[in-house]
Amino acid sequence: MTATLRLRPVSRAEHLAFVGSRPSASHMQLPSWGEVKSDWTAESLGWFDGEGRMVGAGLVLLRALPRVRRYLAYLPEGPVIDWGDAEPERWLDPLLAYLKGRGAFTVKMGPPVVVRRWSAEAVKAAIADPAARRLRDAEPTSQDPRALELADRLRRMGWRQAEPGGEEGFAAGQPRYVFQVPFAGRSLDAIQRGLNQQWRRNVKKAENAGVKVVRGGYEDLPAFYALYTETAERDRFIARPLSYFQRMWTALTSEHPDRMRLYLAHHEGEVLAAATMLTVGEHVWYSYGASTVRRREVQPNNAMQWRMMCDAHELGAAVYDFRGITDTLEESNHLLGLLRFKVGAGGEAVEYLGEWDFPLNKLLHKAFDVYMARR
Repeated sequence: MTATLRLRPVSRAEHLAFVGSRPSASHMQLPSWGEVKSDWTAESLGWFDGEGRMVGAGLVLLRALPRVRRYLAYLPEGPVIDWGDAEPERWLDPLLAYLKGRGAFTVKMGPPVVVRRWSAEAVKAAIADPAARRLRDAEPTSQDPRALELADRLRRMGWRQAEPGGEEGFAAGQPRYVFQVPFAGRSLDAIQRGLNQQWRRNVKKAENAGVKVVRGGYEDLPAFYALYTETAERDRFIARPLSYFQRMWTALTSEHPDRMRLYLAHHEGEVLAAATMLTVGEHVWYSYGASTVRRREVQPNNAMQWRMMCDAHELGAAVYDFRGITDTLEESNHLLGLLRFKVGAGGEAVEYLGEWDFPLNKLLHKAFDVYMARR
């Protein structure tokens, strides 16, 4: 067996320098994300090889159990390590040992490893197929056997795949299924040709109607928030407070001035849609979106997304990530419309390995599961 790697806490500068040396990492694995999640205790960790070189990094968020100084340790969409290593124990055993020493009763992580992909055509065919109730029922366009091997290895090591909570994985934890438009090596014209006919028509309609998409700043967050709360009520999710987005803006833009952007779609003096966009390296995410039902006919959402995609392409993005999609393909599901909207942009549905738990204390892990189920 190859030598185990050493793990220790690292400074913010070391953490950022390592992430900056990679083509991309999740925004949830940046030091700034620890400031966004102010109700957690955050710590930057680094993996080092035998020559003392930093070869991996992770942002761990620690949340104490009520009345007990024991913690849930969470690495959302991370850690940033070599997931292709044939011996994941080299990376994960030192992590478990360190976090056990920190008082963790459970470690939760989300390996940023893609298992399957479905082209936009394959997703559309699956939606139209009455036999396909979930995306996983449809034949994937591609599948990575190494990801399945990693899943088997994790199980043998004692990790357990976490079941998605809430609305098809939209609530607790991070989405397992996302929709992405690949940009690498593609011209903007090629990306535009990848939009379906409806999307192209709607972008043109918005332009002809005089919809103007502009970039906003911190002072425009309340305008975004008014639309966001309306969206939360309509789409049946619990809205975060305005202070969360203000903290997010301050933390992320302090780390890098272009880490977070805000876009607003105006029409005749009214903001009809707004969205936040996040960038780390070559990966761009459409993060939070908000809109009103008023004047939907001028298609502000398509106009705003197309502007964001154009700007992402100009930034040199390799991928434009629409974030979470539902895995359910049934017409009765209110999230199916959102899936159809995202599929219209071309690209592909992507399934990640999902989130995994390692119970360091089985009794407390079970108690925590019960506590979360009752919340």
